[in-house]
Amino acid sequence: MNNRTGRMRRVEAVTLGVVATGAVSIAIASIVSAVADAAEIFGSPVTVSLPVHGADMTTLQDAAGVDSAEYTEAAVSLTTVDAGTRWLLLLETALPALATVIVCMALWWLGLSLIRQRTFRRSMPHIIGGAAIGLIVAGMIGPLLGGFARAQAVEQLTASGADTGEFWSFLFQVDLSPIGWGIALALVATAFEVGQRLQRETEGLI
Repeated sequence: MNNRTGRMRRVEAVTLGVVATGAVSIAIASIVSAVADAAEIFGSPVTVSLPVHGADMTTLQDAAGVDSAEYTEAAVSLTTVDAGTRWLLLLETALPALATVIVCMALWWLGLSLIRQRTFRRSMPHIIGGAAIGLIVAGMIGPLLGGFARAQAVEQLTASGADTGEFWSFLFQVDLSPIGWGIALALVATAFEVGQRLQRETEGLI
């Protein structure tokens, strides 16, 4: 920012423009990836990654320097999967993609507001807060729905007479990083809310 004129320097404007463009590009890539996942999930066969417990990797049992080796998951291609399981698998990938789109759009709007030197818009805390909620919900609900989908796939294999003793009947694995980022964005939204209030008070004094 140019302290004498209050105008944004060209380098700063270009940097913000690149960030905004990158955010839009990432959002588009997330949408394309979600569509591709949907086509694969509702196709046939559909590959489901099923978590495995207690499955030894026999090829490494006698390898030098290896104490133990186990398989943690198996990629199983199923030709018959009911619609409910497919929808759960889709939501597992679609929710994080949707959260990514929301965050990228919030970054795009923030970059555009900074370029126009209108940082503390009334909509900014709501947009960033919505992105925070989206990240937290996607980080918690997505893996839970995926756990239910894999449990149904295991039930289907069991009903067909397959030996499913090595598969988890239900396993919920959650990555805490999206939740942490969501909490951080919630703090940023609070900061924008405070800044907006201070700006209104300053304008009232003038």
